[in-house]
Amino acid sequence: MALFSLKVVTPDKVFFDGETEQVILSTVCGEIGILARHESYVSILPPGPLRIKIGNEFKTAAISQGLVKVSKDKTTIIATSVEWHDEIDIKRAKEAERKAREALSKKLNDLEFKQAEFKLKRAINRISISSKYNNK
Repeated sequence: MALFSLKVVTPDKVFFDGETEQVILSTVCGEIGILARHESYVSILPPGPLRIKIGNEFKTAAISQGLVKVSKDKTTIIATSVEWHDEIDIKRAKEAERKAREALSKKLNDLEFKQAEFKLKRAINRISISSKYNNK
């Protein structure tokens, strides 16, 4: 398969900058696979997995949210946060889930509710990815 350039950035760092054969990720419209010479595409990314083919294997990361921009020769992902599955602090993720659920059980205004709901989705995503891919 042909290679293409992939850059994954967060406000704090460049998470990945290199070439890959394939990327698989979740968008608001569903899961998408990206190969070299993919049609131009832009989408919002909800919390979900990011799978990057490095060599002959896929490596999986957790994205909290972001955007993806695909062109024929380059894909760029801008994420609020992203971390490899084997770097997720599972205790911290479970504590974040507990706090988010606790917050959602209280009377919240719309903004507070949306923030707590996002924190819950992010925590569940991190726990799910860590559990699924660290046992392989």
